[in-house]
Amino acid sequence: MQGSGMKQFISVTDVANINALVKQALVYKANPLADRQLGENKRIGLLFLNPSLRTRLSTQIAARNLGMEAVVFNIDKEGWALEFEEGAIMSGNTVEHVKDAGPVLGLYFDILCIRTFPSLKNREDDYSEMFINQFIKYAGVPVVSLESATLHPLQSLTDLVTIQETINNNAKLQTPNAKPKIVLTWAPHIKPLPQCVANSFAQWINAWGEAEFVITHPHEYELAEQFTKGATITHDQDAALQGADFVYVKNWSTYTDYGKMYENDPEWMLTEEKLKATRNAKVMHCLPVRRNVELSDEVLDSTHSLVTQQAGNRVWAAQAVLSDILKTKK
Repeated sequence: MQGSGMKQFISVTDVANINALVKQALVYKANPLADRQLGENKRIGLLFLNPSLRTRLSTQIAARNLGMEAVVFNIDKEGWALEFEEGAIMSGNTVEHVKDAGPVLGLYFDILCIRTFPSLKNREDDYSEMFINQFIKYAGVPVVSLESATLHPLQSLTDLVTIQETINNNAKLQTPNAKPKIVLTWAPHIKPLPQCVANSFAQWINAWGEAEFVITHPHEYELAEQFTKGATITHDQDAALQGADFVYVKNWSTYTDYGKMYENDPEWMLTEEKLKATRNAKVMHCLPVRRNVELSDEVLDSTHSLVTQQAGNRVWAAQAVLSDILKTKK
């Protein structure tokens, strides 16, 4: 059986059919070992320039369900400091260039997965996605993003899997010709965070095209238009929540005056009281979450919360992606 032609997984633009990929993830959830021989004698490398919990473990489990051997390497702690700039004079702290390391890793692994975060210091550098693009350029094998400077596609696929699963199990959300209302809301935090999850979620929901999509945030927290175009954007959180079916909660730092946190207004934290304006909305968050800063205990511990289900679905999203790439390679 052939895949849909996915040769890498960096953003939603690598996916030929979003609904088919979501459906495959749910098929794997029902039967995790359905393709346990697909990855037999194949090896996947998981390279981390930054720490991880769900992304690392879920991708390892997904690879194992497909019969692959997974090798984890924490470059930031266990490897040489890598250089990514072309033409660099390596007289500083970096020890090995990605153009030397990348091809070697391509010999070791059939699929290479990379996780890196933005610096939040220079927007042009971060949004160039140099780190992951250099691995793509030099590794010579399919590359999967485990989060990059601007996007987190495995998380966003998981989010859509969770939304679709919830719709499948809720007759009230299956009204003919009616689209669910999905709200992405900014939340307070104690420090500036990347825009990756918010960018990616907006990109995927817009590409999916089967929802009424609203983004709400304080003034000056606009995201890059390349990801949000197609969504309704408002600074009025209460208005945004009216009639919502799903509310995705996430903090992000400023984009225009890059990487800043202008305010930490607790009024933006989602509460049970605010959810009364919704259609008994389900609440999502990518985790980790700072309780009673981003989201209140009363919401996280209520029947509104999908966060544990959402985190569990990380396995099936990763498995669907790896499966598609393996089938394409055959």
